[in-house]
Formats: sequence, structure tokens, C-alpha cells
Amino acid sequence: MSETYDLVVIGGGPAGYVGAIRAAQLGMKVACVEKRKTLGGTCLNEGCIPSKALLHSSEHYEFAGHEAKDHGISIDKLKLDLKAMLGRKDKVVGDLTKGIDGLFAKNKIKRYIGHGIVMGKGEVAVKPEGGKGSPESIKAKNILIATGSEVMPLPGVEIDEKQIVSSTGALELPKVPKKLAVIGGGVIGLELGSVWRRLGAEVTVIEFLDKIIPANDGEVSKQFQKVLEKQGINFKLGTKVTGAKKGKDGVTLTMEPAKGGKEEKLKADVVLVCIGRRPYTQNLGLTEAGVTLNDRGRIVVDEHFRTNVEGVYAVGDVIEGPMLAHKAEEDAVAAVEIMAGQAGHVDYNLVPGVIYTFPEVAMVGKTEEQLKDEAVDYNAGKFPFMANSRARATGQTDGFVKVLADKKSDKVLGVHIIGAQAGTMIAEAVTAMEYGASAEDIARTCHSHPDLNESIKEAALGVAKRSIHI
Repeated sequence: MSETYDLVVIGGGPAGYVGAIRAAQLGMKVACVEKRKTLGGTCLNEGCIPSKALLHSSEHYEFAGHEAKDHGISIDKLKLDLKAMLGRKDKVVGDLTKGIDGLFAKNKIKRYIGHGIVMGKGEVAVKPEGGKGSPESIKAKNILIATGSEVMPLPGVEIDEKQIVSSTGALELPKVPKKLAVIGGGVIGLELGSVWRRLGAEVTVIEFLDKIIPANDGEVSKQFQKVLEKQGINFKLGTKVTGAKKGKDGVTLTMEPAKGGKEEKLKADVVLVCIGRRPYTQNLGLTEAGVTLNDRGRIVVDEHFRTNVEGVYAVGDVIEGPMLAHKAEEDAVAAVEIMAGQAGHVDYNLVPGVIYTFPEVAMVGKTEEQLKDEAVDYNAGKFPFMANSRARATGQTDGFVKVLADKKSDKVLGVHIIGAQAGTMIAEAVTAMEYGASAEDIARTCHSHPDLNESIKEAALGVAKRSIHI
């Protein structure tokens, strides 16, 4: 006889494990189905966390080799121990996955290892990975689909995770490539490209569009590219990759202008493909169960995260909205609270986005381009870190803060930061916007001195043309 639960969650990533824990806190009997042996999903196992560990380690290496002398620190015979660096990354991941196991035990959440398939209202089949053994059926009052996303393939460029790698393979390279080609000028490509550039690779980023990080504010994108070029990253924008030929001595990419033109070639030791991600909604039994998908393979849900099949909910990367771990977590919490009869809502306009390069890039709300397209009258305040005393003291003066506010009401509509600790500083802007703050509200809030986040205050003052330090 199969077990019966109040909630069965399919997927153990940020959306899945957070939703499972919150549901257990609310008194539900919960099970979670995950095909990996470890919880945490792509984010923890082969995405956000290991990449941030390598970004941090490579920043130390870069500092030791180039900037330490500016601080009066001399380091002789600098040497990279890549095996130790990758080992530290793996330990960080391992410790965190064990932490989630502990949280599941604490909250009495039943763990099923296998591939979850929706069999219809109130039933999930757990198929053992590898296809050995018979599927196990479990019953549930509600089902939450939180299967996340997977790497978007590029036609003509087949990933083997050795010479041509995805973000997963790029976290496991056994040696620093002499030349690394990165296909895609988005968050993942620029973060991982930065890691290997710092460790000694010659990095070329190939982007189909005419600018990097296209979802970000245009001024930030331009400044960011200049900073990365100064660091040694090469860019080929407006370029389409049409094929890849592997050989013993590397990979030869075939490219052409995105708008059409003469073909050219680029040779690299390793090619990293990161043109985006797609929702993982295949082979879950969704079509057979009658769950509606849109033309991009995302699950269609209402404002309460309900699909068209009673008792089946979906959250995270498999539904509309930004494919970000923190957005997925908020989705999951809101969904299970709604199941429990509470209120739950996520404002996707107030989901921050961060790029953890150096300097970092962070944003929340609207870009200038969006406001212009929507014919919104706005004022902009901008403050450079070059004029911030803490930034001058640390030598981290690249970048600026930009605050966009409605011209009539002064309500903050967007905040954009490029600079050291941008990802931490953006939290202030998110909180302010969550409560409907005006630029004047931020400008009149006392900020500690000397600190980088004074630049947010100064940019807010700049909306009314009254910044103090410029």
C-alpha cells in the first residue's frame, strides 16, 4: 500500500527543498522526490554555490598576484594549486548539501531518490534512476512541481563536458586552458569567464546581441564591458556561432555576424556554452496528466501557482518569471502558504538580479530603457564610487549607483549598481521598493560612514539634483 502525504514536492532544488521545509513548518506531512543523491538542485550542486566559491578563490589569487603590492604586501613565487581550489569548492558544496539533509530530518520530511512523474490528481510515481526496479507510487493531497531548469543546447555545438563544456563542466576543468571561448555574454558566461581569466586563461566572450547582460540597464552594460575589457576579457558582440569542430589540439569555432556577413573562425582549448537555460518540464508526465504548458515549455499557473489540474502546483524556473534561485524560493513559500489557507504573493518586478564578478552588478525594478519604452516620466540620480570615501580607501572605485524615480510621485522605480559589494547593497533598494519608498525616503535615511552604501543615498539625493559629494 502506497504512502499518503499532504504534499509531495518533485524536485529538491531551492524551490523544492524550501517549499518542503515551509510546508512541514505549517504542519503538513511532506515528501520530496529528487533524482540526485544530494539535495540542493543545480544551484547548490553545479551552479550558484560552486561558482561563487571559485569566484571568491580566484579573486584571492588575482589580488595576490596583482593588487597586493599596492597595499604594501609582497608575495614571492605565487603559485596556483588548482586541485586544492577545486577541492575547497567541493567541500563547500558537500557541507551545504549535508546541511539540507539535516533540515529534512529536523522537519520530518520523507526523501525519495528517483525520477518523479505526475500520474494525475493526487498521485506521483517515483521511478528509480537508471531504470532498474519498478516505480513506487505515492499519494498526495497536493503536488508541487519544482524541477527547475537545464542548460539550453546550441545547435552545431555539442557539449561533451571536456572540450566543449556547459557551466557544469566549467566548474571541473582539470587545468587552466590557455584559450577559453565563452558563447554567451550573460551572467553565467561572464562569471565563469572571470574565474578562468583570473587563473590565467585568455578569454573571449562571443555574444549574439550587440551588448552583454542584455536584461540590464544599458549604461551599466556599457560600463561593465569596459571594466571587463580592462581586466583582459575580449568580446565579439553581434556574432553568431554556427559550428564547432573538435581536434586533438582544441576546438575551432565557426562564426558569422548575427546580421549576416563573412564567416570567421576562432580556436580555443575549451569552449563554454552558456546561452541560457530552459525549464525542465519534459518526461514528468505533465502532458499525460493534462497539465498545460506554454509555447516555451513553461507550466501555466494562475496567481496562486495552481495549474489547470486540481491539486497540482508549480513554482520556480518551470513557470514564468526570472530563472533565479531566490525567486524560486519565494514562489515555493508563497505556494505552500496558499495551500495552507494563508496569503502568498511574489512581485517579480522586485526580484533582484546580481552578477558576482568583480566588480559586481546588481539591479532591481525597471531599467531606463524600459521606462522610456513604457513612456514613463522619470528622474535619474547617479553617483560614482570614485567619489565615495570607502571605495577610495579600499581602491574599489569602479562603477556607480543609479536610482530611477517617478517624476511626479518620486516613487523609486529601479536601482542599478555596478561596483564592489553591489549584491549586498541592492537589498536596501529592494526593501525600500517593497514598501513603496520615494527617492526622498532613501535620501533622508541615515547611512553609516564611511561605507559603500552611502552611494545609494547620494544617488537618491541626485534624483533631486542635490548630491553632496559630486
